[in-house]
Formats: sequence, structure tokens, C-alpha cells
Amino acid sequence: MMKQVPDKNILLFKSCLVSVEYPGIESSTKFVFDKIGIDYEISDKQTCCTGLGHYSDVFDQFTTTAIGARNFKVASNLNRPNLVMMCATCYAINKKVANILNKKDNVRDKVNDVFDKSDLKNLKYEKGDVDSSKNIFHVVDILYSKRDEISKNIKYDLSDYTIATHHGCHYCKVHYDDTIGGVRDPNIIDDIIEACGCKTIGWYDHKRQTCGSGFRQRYSNKDISMEVTEDKLHSIKDDGVEILVHLCPNCHVQFDRYQNLISEKCGEEFNTIHLNVAQFVAIAMGGDFNKVIGVKAHTVPVDSVIKDLREVD
Repeated sequence: MMKQVPDKNILLFKSCLVSVEYPGIESSTKFVFDKIGIDYEISDKQTCCTGLGHYSDVFDQFTTTAIGARNFKVASNLNRPNLVMMCATCYAINKKVANILNKKDNVRDKVNDVFDKSDLKNLKYEKGDVDSSKNIFHVVDILYSKRDEISKNIKYDLSDYTIATHHGCHYCKVHYDDTIGGVRDPNIIDDIIEACGCKTIGWYDHKRQTCGSGFRQRYSNKDISMEVTEDKLHSIKDDGVEILVHLCPNCHVQFDRYQNLISEKCGEEFNTIHLNVAQFVAIAMGGDFNKVIGVKAHTVPVDSVIKDLREVD
């Protein structure tokens, strides 16, 4: 039996990487949510989860926990206790923060003491305010739970394209018990794509392999990072993949921004385009390529693969 996934009282959690790198992910998510009847809101009071800084040792765990507690209170004050993430790192970090605040009394007391001393008593966290399993989700969880509604709203047939999926580590490999669609052979994105009337190639060599970014690894160990990415690009090229569908903007950056550079370095051409799962669904639903999908933010041109859209019969 699948865990219960909410469709209302949702705070759609803004992502730094989405906003800066691929704003089309957010506009696509909102477009799809509106089509399938999801009750959500976005708040300008919500701040960064600290992900990039946290995994680069700029923000320690306590600071990240205090910021998470503040964001949880933003959601609570809006009467939207369900937080839905567009980024796999926001997902993993906020789940961890909720668990820390609920299970470690000393940390929770220390966080609340900071709020007290800062005259921010209204932000204090009470044990159990947020349940990491019942209140924190990724956009893919929502889309998966609404596959029937997605199927009813498909305008364009994308089934002629060769499609593969990439499931981000911070969704599949951090909170195993909460992951929908499997962790050894993750299929949640594949199932969402199937709801759009398409088939993916399913399992392929390196399907579970990381994108290679590792946050700081992209900068501190760039050669190793790019080798890992190149391995995966070779793998999907061997299977003739035209579209790789992601759920994490950091993975998206690693493949889309660096694919051409890796191609130049190894002297081999890679022609795969990279889309977030919300962008893929939005395209199938008829979202405008500029206003909704945000294709101009992509390094590998989306129209290098998707040129002509055929309406469903």
C-alpha cells in the first residue's frame, strides 16, 4: 500500500538552484499542479535550505537545523503543514532537520534558545510540529499520486522519443523508507512518464549512478566529477537516449551545463537533452516552451531534439 500523499495545504518550497539555473522547473511545476488540482502556495518568507553551503561545509548542521525550523514555522503560519520540494537536496535536508528537531531534545532546545535570545519566540519549534514522513514530500511524490489526473490532461504525444530517467541520490539514497518507486531500481519518474503516454527504456547500465556533481566535488575534484558524468553520458548514448528526465536541479546542472564541455574534452558528441520531470509533464500537457518550460535557460537546446509536437489522437 502506497503512503498517503497530500494534494492540499501544500507549501511549494522554493529552490535556489531552480530559481537561478532553471526557473522553468518552478513554472512547469505550478502549471502541472494547476492542471491536476493541487492546492499549493509559495511564500517569499521561506528561505534557502542551505543545501549547497551545508554540503560544502559552509553551514554546519546546527545552523541548517535552525533555518529549517524557521521555514517549518513559515509553513505552519500559512496553515500549510505539507512542504513539497522541487529539489532533491531540499527534500533530504528538510527531512533530516525534522527528524533532528523531533528526536534530539538538546538540539531543539538550543535552536529555541537562539530564537528566544533573538526575540523570535514566534519561531520556536515544538516536538512533532513537522513529521518528516507525513509532511515533507518531493514534487515527484505528488505527480506519482496523481498519475490518473496527469493522463487526463495530456495534449501532446512524446512517445516517439527515446527516454531514460535519472533519479537523484538525495531522493533515492538518503531516506530509503520514504522513497516511492524503489531504490535499487528506481522507477517513480518512469511511472510518471508512462502516465504521459510514453515508455522509457527502463533499466540501463549506470541508471543508479550519481550525476557526479557531489556539490563540492564539481569544484574541488573536477576531473573525477566529470569522469563520473561522462560515464553516464556514454551509457545513455549507447542506448540512443534522446531525453534524460531528472528530479533534481543539481543533477540537471551537471548534465545540461557540462555535456558540451565533456563532449569537447573526450572528442565525442552527445545529443541528449535534459528535462526536469515537471518540465516533461508540462510539455506533454501543452505548456508554452518559453513562458512555462523555460527552454532559454537550457545549455543543450531543447529544440535540438523536440522539434515538432504531435497532438494525441
